Amino acid sequence: MIDTVVGRRIAILTVAAVVIAGCADDARTDSSPVDPAALADSVPIDALMGHLTEFERIATEHGGNRALGTAGYDASVDYVAGALRDAGFDVQTPEFDATTFEVEDQTLEVGGRPLDVRALGHSPTTGPEGLTAPVVRVPTDDTPGCEATDYDGLDVAGAIVVVDRGVCTFSTKETVAADAGAAALLVVNTEDGPLAGATLDETAPRRIPVGGIGLADGERVAASPSADLVLDTKTETQRSRNVIAQTETGSTDDVVVVGAHLDSVPEGPGINDNGSGVAAVLETALQIGSDPGVTNAVRFAFWGAEEIGLVGSTEYVESLSPEEHEAIALYLNFDMIGSPNPGYLLLDGDDSDAQGAGPGPEGSAGIERTISGFFAERGIDADGTDFDGRSDYGPFMAVGIPAGGTFTGADEVKSPEEADKWGGTAEQEYDPNYHRPEDTVDNIDRDAFAVAAASVAYSTAVYADSLDGPDGVPGGPARTEARAGFTE
Repeated sequence: MIDTVVGRRIAILTVAAVVIAGCADDARTDSSPVDPAALADSVPIDALMGHLTEFERIATEHGGNRALGTAGYDASVDYVAGALRDAGFDVQTPEFDATTFEVEDQTLEVGGRPLDVRALGHSPTTGPEGLTAPVVRVPTDDTPGCEATDYDGLDVAGAIVVVDRGVCTFSTKETVAADAGAAALLVVNTEDGPLAGATLDETAPRRIPVGGIGLADGERVAASPSADLVLDTKTETQRSRNVIAQTETGSTDDVVVVGAHLDSVPEGPGINDNGSGVAAVLETALQIGSDPGVTNAVRFAFWGAEEIGLVGSTEYVESLSPEEHEAIALYLNFDMIGSPNPGYLLLDGDDSDAQGAGPGPEGSAGIERTISGFFAERGIDADGTDFDGRSDYGPFMAVGIPAGGTFTGADEVKSPEEADKWGGTAEQEYDPNYHRPEDTVDNIDRDAFAVAAASVAYSTAVYADSLDGPDGVPGGPARTEARAGFTE
C-alpha cells in the first residue's frame, strides 16, 4: 500500500496501452457455473502460503525486496505470469515508465541554527554541497509569489527567495521565482511545521530547488541576511510492467477486474504488503481457471509501481478508450489482507462511517454489502475503511468505476473496541512491520489471511456470475449515466 508520509516517491506516467482481447459472447460456455461459496472454499491456506514463501525467497535472493526497478520485481512478474500461463491464461505484461523521486539530504541553516525544511516532490537538486545565498522575502499580498509584479523592486538574482503559501500552485511560484533569477525557493506554510507531502507539478518544467518551511521558521529565515540550503534530490526513470490475464469466457462488455499490487517497498520483502493480496488474487485465478462458466469475463491484474504513486494502475486506466472504460463493470482491490494484528475492514462504498472521502461510485455500496455478507457468514462483523486513495482502486474510482475490497490494516492503530470484537492487541498497529524488513512470511496472521483470501474468491465469483440485484452494479445506459454523474 502506498505510503502517505512525507518523502513518498512521486511517479510520472508514460504511455503503455493495454487492451485484453476476449470473446464478446454474452452467454455462458458449456463449463459448469462457478459457485461463489465453493470457489471461496477452494482457495487453501497452504497454497496461499506457498505463494508467499516464493515471494519471500525472491526477495531474499534479490537484495531483500521486490521493489520497482529491481531484479526482485522482475522475478515476481515472472512467477505470477508463469503460474497463470501454466493454468492456460493468455498473459500480457505491458510496460510503462515510472519516475522515482528521492530525497538524499535536506537541511537549512540560518546564522548557524538548523531549521526544519522539506524538499517538495519533484524539486530539482541543489547537489550534495547545497548553496549559500542571500535571502529575499517576497512581500505578502493576496497572491503571494504568483505574479511577476510581486518581484518588482527586488534584487533576487542568485538569492534564496522566501514566499508565502497560498492562492496559486507551488509550480507557479517556482516558475515566477525562477524567471526573476532566484537560485532557490522556500515556501512558508500557513502553520508551524513544514509542508508535509507537498509537490511540484510533475508535468511542468522545474528549474530551481524548492523546499517548504513552517510559519515561525519562515520569519526566522526572512530576518536573516543569508541562509545555507541543501535539497539533495534524485530523480530516476524506471521501466516496469503490469501483469494482466483475462478469462476466455464471459461477456467482455461487463468485465470484472480483480487486482492487487505486485511491488514491495525497497525497505523489505513486502509479504503482507502486498504479497498477501497478490497470492489471493493469483490463487483465485488458478482455481477459477481460464475458461470458467461465467456470465462476465474476469480480468486479473497485478500492478507495478503502486508504492511510488499507483503508477501501474493509473497508467492502465488512463490508457483505456472510453469504450474500454465503459466495459469494466467494477473493480475489486486487495491490498494487505494478512496483517498480524488484523482488522476486518471493507472499503466503505456507501460512506456509512462518514469518515474521510465520500461514497464510491454507484455500485460500490453493493460491493461492500456483498463482501460484508460473506464475512458475516463466517461469524465476522466487518467494519468500513475510508476510500482514502492509498491503493489501486483510486484510478478506477476517478473515472466512475465502482470499487470495493478487503483490507486487514496497515499502520493505523487498532482500537480497544476493535480488539474486543476481533481479538488482537489494542493500541497497537494492525501491521507493526508495515514497510519494514520484518514484513516476511512470519508477519502473516494465517487465520485472517485465510478468510480474507476466501472473500477475494467469493466476491470475484459473485460478480462474474451476475451484476444484477440489490448488491449489483449499473449496466447499459444506467452505467453511462451513473459514471457521468460521479465524475462531473
